[in-house]
Amino acid sequence: MSVSERQSGSRKTRIVMKFGGTSVANIERIKSVAARVKREVDAGHEVAVVVSAMSGVTNQLVDWCKEIAPLHDAREYDTVVASGEQVTCGLTAIALQELGVNARSWLGWQAPIVTDDAHGKARIVSIASEELDKRFAQGQVAVFAGFQGVGPDNRVTTLGRGGSDTSAVAIAAAIKADRCDIFTDVDGVYTTDPRIVAKAQKLDKITYEEMLEMASLGAKVLQTRSVEMAMKHRVRVQVLSSFEDKPGTLVVDEEEIMEKELVSGIAYSRDEAKITLTRVADRPGVAAGIFGPLTDANINVDMIVQNISEDGATTDMTFTVSKGDYDRALKVLEGSRNTLEFKDLISDKNVVKVSVIGVGMRSHAGIAQRMFKALAEKGINIQVISTSEIKISVLVAEEYTELAVRALHSAYGLDAA
Repeated sequence: MSVSERQSGSRKTRIVMKFGGTSVANIERIKSVAARVKREVDAGHEVAVVVSAMSGVTNQLVDWCKEIAPLHDAREYDTVVASGEQVTCGLTAIALQELGVNARSWLGWQAPIVTDDAHGKARIVSIASEELDKRFAQGQVAVFAGFQGVGPDNRVTTLGRGGSDTSAVAIAAAIKADRCDIFTDVDGVYTTDPRIVAKAQKLDKITYEEMLEMASLGAKVLQTRSVEMAMKHRVRVQVLSSFEDKPGTLVVDEEEIMEKELVSGIAYSRDEAKITLTRVADRPGVAAGIFGPLTDANINVDMIVQNISEDGATTDMTFTVSKGDYDRALKVLEGSRNTLEFKDLISDKNVVKVSVIGVGMRSHAGIAQRMFKALAEKGINIQVISTSEIKISVLVAEEYTELAVRALHSAYGLDAA
């Protein structure tokens, strides 16, 4: 049955509640989560819960894998790191049962949450909802282990760091939930990182497009893929605090926001590494020769700049990858050196990407000029520039991160009064 039919009174409101690692960091917090879920159940709602691993657990599991084998088997890595969420979802179900709530835990393979076979970065293909609908009809709360699924070979898969957000939104889409609440250690989405800019403001609403840009450009509130999925399936998402009872930030369609700000936020990402290949032959197919092997290795390339060398026969190619993919990217490129015939491979991990984001940029000129002027006044050199319809990103030296963010936040009038 559709969301509109439930809202009209023919069925109960259906909510997905996702709790991150800090929200379930210990037994007391898990009990608090259970109490919060019970309030929604007592209010007459149908509830599905998605939980992450307890804070710090996934990092420990990842470190153990790396300690045994730096280039470990991705399938066994998934088996190890998925165990954190299994513990949490079982404990959460027990905590709910202790409060008199009919609850049952669900692992990725039990739903099942079917994914592709890209271990460590798997994408959700489908979620069966028939059994869940039956459990909802019986008044049962489904507690899901986030971050995990099952691949085509029946192996456990994981969705990448922050993947529990994606699990929650995907489940919300599958069960046609009225809303997906993401509980975290912040109370909403801010115009920038409040730890850097004390005058950052919390947004009441933000569009899917803006949130997608902010998530992909460094904001840690939501995982990028979860926002993509919410936008595709029009899942209303609310970001709010696990520790305070107050409204958060709604992520919604652009049509729901009457007053569209020129710029909604400033994001930054320290997870950047710059790679330059010099004196590459300037002929058709060279770009494909460079980026094809990186794609085959599941390495995402972001900012790309191509410069023609002085001799006109060669080109310099500069691009960025995540720091997590940095070593593998260098290995892939070195392995293709004879084919690509570049002269030098120059790399730099001490860079940061700073971005200005806002749907209002579509209809206003001069946004880029204001950005460049603000950075120039602070003596910050721009290394690479990239743009889209609602964002402008620049790559600068990492030492200028906080200075750049503060300067831009002020330049676009985002400082709270």
